[in-house]
Amino acid sequence: MRHIIYIIYVGIVMTLLAASSCSPAKPQNPNELAVRAAKVYYDYLIAGNFEAYVDGFYRPDSIPGSYREQLIVNAKQYMGQLKDDHSGLAAVQAISAKTDTARHVGRAFLMLCFADSTNEEVVVPMVLHDGNWYLK
Repeated sequence: MRHIIYIIYVGIVMTLLAASSCSPAKPQNPNELAVRAAKVYYDYLIAGNFEAYVDGFYRPDSIPGSYREQLIVNAKQYMGQLKDDHSGLAAVQAISAKTDTARHVGRAFLMLCFADSTNEEVVVPMVLHDGNWYLK
């Protein structure tokens, strides 16, 4: 008899544990998502993946390939200028973001850490489109 009670007790505990692990997922914080997205795009820039950085900008309409190439050249020139001015961009830190989900816009705050040990906090305008945050 004690063996059956033990089995029932273990069964109830297992059921409660399974039910608690199936709770609905916590909704993601839009501020956190926006600042993470901005950091990812700037990490692309640091890594020299200029195409991915340029593709991180929100463009509601398609653009000609020649214009996209000009944007990629601009990103390369920007990194070249940072290399001349600060010995390059070493890292980017996500600070915070302020978003307005009703208007689908936000501002991400990033800390640019340069190779010459200087830092600069920048504000990056962001746009929410189809569930993804893009640079504005």
